[in-house]
Amino acid sequence: MSSLKFAPTGRVADLLREGQSLWLDSISRHLMDSGELDRLINETGVRGITSNPTIFEKAINGSSDYDADIVSLSAQGLSASEIIRTLMVRDVQRACDFFRPVYDSSKTLDGFVSIEVNPLLAHETEASISEARTLHRMVDRPNLLIKIPGTPEGIPAIRQLISEGISVNVTLLFSPEAYRQSAQAYIDGLTAYHAAGKDPSRIRSVASLFISRLDTLIDKKLDALSGGSSDPSVSKKAKELRGKAGIANTRIVYELFGSLFSSSDFKALAKAGAAVQRPLWASTGTKDPAYSDTLYVDNLIGPDTVNTVPLETLRAFADHGTVARTIDRFTKGAPLEDPHRILDALASLGISLEAAYNQLITEGVQSFNKSFESLIESTERKIASKKGA
Repeated sequence: MSSLKFAPTGRVADLLREGQSLWLDSISRHLMDSGELDRLINETGVRGITSNPTIFEKAINGSSDYDADIVSLSAQGLSASEIIRTLMVRDVQRACDFFRPVYDSSKTLDGFVSIEVNPLLAHETEASISEARTLHRMVDRPNLLIKIPGTPEGIPAIRQLISEGISVNVTLLFSPEAYRQSAQAYIDGLTAYHAAGKDPSRIRSVASLFISRLDTLIDKKLDALSGGSSDPSVSKKAKELRGKAGIANTRIVYELFGSLFSSSDFKALAKAGAAVQRPLWASTGTKDPAYSDTLYVDNLIGPDTVNTVPLETLRAFADHGTVARTIDRFTKGAPLEDPHRILDALASLGISLEAAYNQLITEGVQSFNKSFESLIESTERKIASKKGA
């Protein structure tokens, strides 16, 4: 457990002066046991941590660190899925304890750890609510965020959980409209919570917009146009738009954030102590080697935001990132490109952003499902091998 030595210096700590918190998109026993997480908190300035089924699959399947517990829990009669949930809860509890000093010193702004509901429930509202309540009870830490996907079925679950006083990380958001719905669900849930005579200042939420995945998909479409069009102007425009969709989409979401949380609906809640639901930039590791390895940190810095990064991106930014407000202001003396113009330009080439958003949310849910199913299968194999030994 981290103690409040907490004297970070450097670029990650400097982000705070621009109003952005940097969280780590990784969790494992090794990270905590090795002392690395303690160093990242106290020396580098990491202020929270997120997890998902894929991250846990890599942690549990990628080492023998959990094998003894798997055998022990199996001997107690737990199923593979119950064992996985127990292992996740234990890691998240420990991580919450590491970040508790940040949570306290930041007056509950930061220091959060996220755990995701079973991804197989992404399209089941009531089952997601029930699972979220169970995880909230099992972890039993004030600095916990329950991750609920921003699917049509997830939106009412978000509203209900917030109304019950359970803090939520809305995950797998891709479109501005899905973001708007998640933010409104937070506001509606807070309104119900406050109307019941409860203090809204104790609730926190983030809305996680996935970025690099959008660029990966759109860039493939642009590459097909630039290489396959007989019109030189189309080819030229397609090449110019590579790597711009994700940042433009994010900047439009940030505009929406400003509008929604300055509305009359939220102002009354703010007077009662309610906090804004901060936008969280996720999937910010650069996937295309042609782009800067700090692309999705350098260009998305601004107040009331969180950026959650994989360890390699954290190290790259700490080494050579640039700290300046870039989410909505001029960059290095040059005018900020109009994000709406960029998305309009994509549409003029016949690229449907709506189709891309729909494809990405489907693929995102499927990817997490696959990771979770893989984790169940590997856990069952470990149990069977130990029984046969």
